[in-house]
Amino acid sequence: MDKGRQGRARSTPEGSINWPGTLLGGRPQRRDDLIYRLRCRSVHELWLVIVDASASTRRHQALSDAKGLLAQVFDDAYRQRARMALLTVSGHAPKWQVQGLKAAKGLAEWLDGLGAGGGTPLLAALAEAANWLVARRKRYPAEQQRLLVVTDGRLKNICRLPQLDCPGLLVDIERGAIKLGKGKALAQGLQIDYRHIDTL
Repeated sequence: MDKGRQGRARSTPEGSINWPGTLLGGRPQRRDDLIYRLRCRSVHELWLVIVDASASTRRHQALSDAKGLLAQVFDDAYRQRARMALLTVSGHAPKWQVQGLKAAKGLAEWLDGLGAGGGTPLLAALAEAANWLVARRKRYPAEQQRLLVVTDGRLKNICRLPQLDCPGLLVDIERGAIKLGKGKALAQGLQIDYRHIDTL
């Protein structure tokens, strides 16, 4: 066996092959086809997506453009076999669409029908998501959690933000001549990364 392969085997966490997981992907033809136990556990991901669909996101096609981004996210989650949690923000209270299920192509149909309207219960959604993630971690401690928040940041108050304790990204969809510019401050308060949708 060549030295490169030996070094690679030693660097593999635990060095124990997950044969059921490997064979589910077909008969392994090369070393890269093998799935290792720790590596297998590490790829189980949960993508928590919080979508602001309040009335203000109708302006300047903000929600419409966000749908294009979300369609890509849903497709990536499906291809990577990630689990999805989807929380929408509009009206008087946030609403769960999916909670920890495997990403499915049916999300595309839901996205097509998504419209904007009502208020912005984003703080309530973030608090609910934080509590849900805590319970989820107790049940699935090895699961890797990711957070995506899509919002125009139009909140009256961004104090007392919950900590969701997972890597995340806030995509700011605010547009127009007059901008409140709260998206960046919101991302900082949540301790997640910030990008404006026009830079993606």
